[in-house]
Amino acid sequence: MSLTGTPFLYTTIVLSVVALILPLVLWSRMRGPQAVRTVARVLMLLFAQATAVTLIFVVVNNQNDLYDNWADLLGTGDHVQQAANLGQDGTGGIALKRLPKVRQTFTTAEGAAMHAAGGVRVTQLKGRVSGVNAEVYVWLPPQYDEPAYRNHRFPVVELLPGYPGSAKAWFGSLKVHEQLLPLMRSGRVAPFILVAPRTNLLAGVDTGCANIPGTVNADSWLSIDVPRMVTDNFRAAAAPANWAVAGYSAGAHCAVKLAVAHPDRYRAAISLSGYNDPIGERNSLAAQSVTLRERNNPYLLLRKAATPPRIALYLSGESGDGYQAGVALEQLAKAPTTVHVVFLPRSAGGHNMALWRPQVPTVFAWLTVNMGQSRAHSGPTPREPSSVDSTHAALASGTASRAGAARKR
Repeated sequence: MSLTGTPFLYTTIVLSVVALILPLVLWSRMRGPQAVRTVARVLMLLFAQATAVTLIFVVVNNQNDLYDNWADLLGTGDHVQQAANLGQDGTGGIALKRLPKVRQTFTTAEGAAMHAAGGVRVTQLKGRVSGVNAEVYVWLPPQYDEPAYRNHRFPVVELLPGYPGSAKAWFGSLKVHEQLLPLMRSGRVAPFILVAPRTNLLAGVDTGCANIPGTVNADSWLSIDVPRMVTDNFRAAAAPANWAVAGYSAGAHCAVKLAVAHPDRYRAAISLSGYNDPIGERNSLAAQSVTLRERNNPYLLLRKAATPPRIALYLSGESGDGYQAGVALEQLAKAPTTVHVVFLPRSAGGHNMALWRPQVPTVFAWLTVNMGQSRAHSGPTPREPSSVDSTHAALASGTASRAGAARKR
């Protein structure tokens, strides 16, 4: 029975109801020695508690896409076939342009919201460089199959979840495709191809989107194997000018790190409640040593860059949860690197989907402009207006400011 399937949800609901009714019906009708009756009553109470906790977990998991399957939950999943030392550029000396195209088989993705807005498709990808074998979800914009666009190559955004987190989360919980479909049809947002690869590659740990020889090559999986698959199978525009990466929480850290580390592969990055130092997620493999932390800290990478990378970064967050990390990058950045930081006060929500979901239209409008997909600025994001008495929608859309943050600290 699938962890995220409807049958399992209904089963937990039925068991919770049964567990509630049992004590009401049997409590005073128990027969036998006192010890037996006591044990039976304790077991009924434990059964009621266990089913209640299970039901709450299932509901929360389905709403937030934390664990995709039983292997993810139990920590038995392993999607790494090999993790060779691929060197500093993550290619292992492989001439990527000489690799033959590989056609993937795609099927309709299953799960909440995966059939909406034209549907999401999924494929099982064996990374030829990284040694990772995992699923990748793809959504095509409404223009993709229109005759007028038959020769058009589309820009791409990779979508990364937090930890723990499912590759489906951007579609299931954030409903990115449902939110963007009308905006793409109206021209307010560019017709991006959306790609969501699995990032939970090893049992019980966050890879930190890092290459760690002998353990995992998550960076190469995300920045080489997945993009290569997309360009092999779809009319995707060439990197880096037409490629971006977006994430929330641990995925936000990864998004910025990938863009800063690989300006030859990405032009822009979106960070929703992210952090710079990998220690922000203590279960991250990239936080296990000072050396790894330094190699995977976008602030240090940007500071040490011989030439400022030609990338654009959008970072939003609350004080203590993403905002300071964004300001640090903004203060460090030099042209042609650009950094846009949006402050969200605590009243806007917590570190959860309710905070990130309303930001989707704004960040994709920002991407449309900053990736050269539109000549007009389609999403105003004032830098310094007061955030006092602003609505949650306005705060989440990026109209709050550094001035507001100073008042909140």
